[in-house]
Amino acid sequence: MPGRFAGQVAWITGASSGIGRALADVLALEGARLILSGRRRDALEAAAAGRDALVLPFEATDHARLADVVAEALAWAGRVDLLVNNAGISQRSPAECTAFAVYQRLLDVDVLGPIHLTQLVLPHMLAAGAGHLAVTASVAGKVGAPLRTGYCAAKHAIIGYFDALRAEVEGRGLRVSVIIPGFVTTAIARHALKGDGTPTGREDSQIAAGLPAEVAARLIADGLAEGRREILVGAEGSFEMALPALRAQDPEALFDAMARMGEAEIEAYRERWG
Repeated sequence: MPGRFAGQVAWITGASSGIGRALADVLALEGARLILSGRRRDALEAAAAGRDALVLPFEATDHARLADVVAEALAWAGRVDLLVNNAGISQRSPAECTAFAVYQRLLDVDVLGPIHLTQLVLPHMLAAGAGHLAVTASVAGKVGAPLRTGYCAAKHAIIGYFDALRAEVEGRGLRVSVIIPGFVTTAIARHALKGDGTPTGREDSQIAAGLPAEVAARLIADGLAEGRREILVGAEGSFEMALPALRAQDPEALFDAMARMGEAEIEAYRERWG
């Protein structure tokens, strides 16, 4: 029986691991042809094994090469039906301890990278009068969380871009989805940047206890298949998934809760890294 994505060409960035890898598995099972991108060719090749897939590694910040990357993708498949901008990095450091270069890195990878790729794919979708553009944002794009000033700034920005883009292109046959994960069990915390720009190399207890990436990927696939504009991905009733609603209903209560969290997390950060 054909799957919901049968015959569609789905391009996933950040497909080497975590949500991206799990989503590649789900979409392949549902009949999609895959274009898999990330920085690690070996991991991408493992994800592509036995599938109708193109391995297309690139660095998200290599803007000079990106037009050639898009041309290679289109030459392989002739089109892109679904683009999932999933690549990204996070942060764990107080603002006062964070070098400006860390903010530049976060914005380049999490904002300018997906915007540039989307801008290059967009004309082809508009010419076809069809296509689906998606981005993996975060609950951190809805609320301000401590130790994540740069990450929150980036995710707020990318949500703004895709929401505005939707308003421009939805009437022209395109769909735009913003994926809002809470805590999902991936390596994002280990790769998150400290204030000096080096990775923390540490697990995060909240991430470790989060939704399995495979479960998250199925929820994302459901939302994409249904064309949902915003796809919430998290454990039902979990603390972090309640935060956007709390901001809408009682912003002062949210700000108080985040301030209490900030005091505890900054103290823990100083004890761990000085």
